Amino acid sequence: MVLLAVAACGRASETPTDAPKGPPPAPAPETLSSRPHAGSGEKLYLEKCAMCHGPGGMGTGLLARRADQPLLEKRTDLTVDYVVQAARIGIGNMPAIPRGELSDAELNLIADHLSGGIKP
Repeated sequence: MVLLAVAACGRASETPTDAPKGPPPAPAPETLSSRPHAGSGEKLYLEKCAMCHGPGGMGTGLLARRADQPLLEKRTDLTVDYVVQAARIGIGNMPAIPRGELSDAELNLIADHLSGGIKP
């Protein structure tokens, strides 16, 4: 006697609806072209900081482990002095930003943009 095993197979058009679809797409990066009306501090932030601290930036994942609001522009608790000190000294995996990369005047414009002008 010969036994035949028959495997059930579905049609190609039948796909399970609960199949994993993969991760969502990365958010579009913020750039000068995406914010044509940016002020001077915001422009500097986009040029010097957003690649790490903006949506999808490499700093986002690292900061998310330590902060509820990892994107700097969404923070409401930053002061100008804090931003300047954090940038010059560095925090965690963020390296210190030397004056050769960003002048004091440029850093103050970025800090003012991020803090909304909040002074201690």
